[in-house]
Amino acid sequence: MQRISNEWTDYECIDAGNGEKLERWGSIILRRPDPQAIWNVDKSNWKCDAHYHRSNKGGGSWEYKNKLPDEWTITYKKLTFKVSPTNFKHTGIFPEQATNWDFMTEKITKCQKKVKILNLFAYTGAATMACSAAGAEEVVHVDASKGMIEWAKENMKLSHLENNKIRFIVDDCLKFVEREYRRGNKYDAIIMDPPSYGRGPNKEVWKFEDNIYALINVCMKILSDKPLFFLINSYTTGISSIVLENILKSTLLPLYPNGTVDAGEVGLPITKNNLILPCGIYGRYISND
Repeated sequence: MQRISNEWTDYECIDAGNGEKLERWGSIILRRPDPQAIWNVDKSNWKCDAHYHRSNKGGGSWEYKNKLPDEWTITYKKLTFKVSPTNFKHTGIFPEQATNWDFMTEKITKCQKKVKILNLFAYTGAATMACSAAGAEEVVHVDASKGMIEWAKENMKLSHLENNKIRFIVDDCLKFVEREYRRGNKYDAIIMDPPSYGRGPNKEVWKFEDNIYALINVCMKILSDKPLFFLINSYTTGISSIVLENILKSTLLPLYPNGTVDAGEVGLPITKNNLILPCGIYGRYISND
């Protein structure tokens, strides 16, 4: 199934093709690489404020056509996020995830009980802020990068959620979940956006295909008796959404049979030609209670 993030006003994928995409972030136009955009497109009229060039030695750098602020903000519905071009091409926001923010918001808003949410590999906290703004009693935000945690705190303040209960934790996600199990803590919903490869704060190695199943199995031990949802995002090359569907069907569904599993791709509409830019996969367990 396709989940398309098509309710943005401050963000737009203007065009994409030949390994790149042209995007509007507020009033600023950025041109960035995109490995999924392999179809041909005429880029002769592409104009931008900044262009990210990959290096054949790895990484890359920004070429600034116009002077830009170091950071600016964009809004999505009631949320406000900081945008800042980083030296590894990202901007701090994955706009395609808005469809998942809407899903979480709807589930939390309609829930008749107080819910506690765990967000793993939580990055700059867009999902954290969406859950908190929707009325979650508490959101626990875990990421191995102290810098990303600080960015998430900025997003919390920008979205005026500083009086809500949000806990920010710098830790290795698997180790944190194992400790939460020993402490007896429970969560009503778990979100995770694990990288293909990464390292924890103490150099713990994470590899998606080697570690995802073990992490999900430990996460099941800290779910409440009637979990609201369990959501996995992935950008790992070569991993199909069917893999996430199979994992959730073989782990969560037997323990929580009063629910459904849904999986597919997330994407962004391309303004110029009405095509869809694929932007990763998702898998989610949804309670029917």
